[in-house]
Amino acid sequence: MEQYRELHIRELRKLIPGQTINDNLADDLFLAELSYSSRMDILQYPCRFDGFLVFMCYEGSFEVELNLRTYAVEAGSMLVYTPGNIVRVSHFGPEEKRSVRFAVAAISRELITSTRMDFNKLHEESLRVLENPGLRLEADEIALGQKYFDLIRDISGQPLPNIRESVVTLISSTFYWAGSLWMKRVSDAQRLAGGKSTHARIILEDFLKLVQEHHTRERELSFYADSLYLTPKYLSKLIKNVSGRSAHEWIDSFVILEAKNLLKYSDLPIKQIVDELHFPNQTTFYRFFKAKTGLTPSEYRRI
Repeated sequence: MEQYRELHIRELRKLIPGQTINDNLADDLFLAELSYSSRMDILQYPCRFDGFLVFMCYEGSFEVELNLRTYAVEAGSMLVYTPGNIVRVSHFGPEEKRSVRFAVAAISRELITSTRMDFNKLHEESLRVLENPGLRLEADEIALGQKYFDLIRDISGQPLPNIRESVVTLISSTFYWAGSLWMKRVSDAQRLAGGKSTHARIILEDFLKLVQEHHTRERELSFYADSLYLTPKYLSKLIKNVSGRSAHEWIDSFVILEAKNLLKYSDLPIKQIVDELHFPNQTTFYRFFKAKTGLTPSEYRRI
């Protein structure tokens, strides 16, 4: 059984053919302009990608889940995925209306690091403040983004020396440009939102980041409350008010998603999955999984 949970650029290139690229960039960069096809249904399975993904939608719309939160990517908008999160394309729309056309760029962590821009920090700040971190672009911004994309694509395929350095410089310029747009949106949102609602969303994002990092070991709300210097009662109330879901529901959702991935996309015995997720025994895991999914782990693995 193929383990698809951890996705890398070479795997992405096999799943969705993109442009020809210089060998010096084969592990670090993937660029493609796509229209919907059934091949893309593979993207609807949750995975982690060890790098940055940039979606820029030209036509139609689709939905992307980042750490179990759904964001719309509509025509004229851009969405950035940062390393280590759980991602999946959750919805392409009704089959008869799947006239989706978008560009996607996958960039390794190493290549982004060499640009010397901390886009990860900027993106985290936008997630804290904006209801939807998908950046809505004006017509001239879309055109400029397209020019950047085309230039990087064209140069990255050239069989010339110093291509890597040339591409890094272009990506750096692109991210500084996109970062400037994001900073303006974040600044405007902070001015309009008011301190209380912004503070609540910051706590929610910090909570979700902690859950994403620790859910395989820590399922008690007290652990997350202590990490955020809050009481469990206050944290529980705040998370429910801001997200509409309880803190325990968020924690359980991450655990269930991890369990489903391990059952579906690995050959690990269920006993080892129980150990990976730090359940005390198989009986407890079976009860938890069936209560959340209606199936036993064995039944889920067979479907």
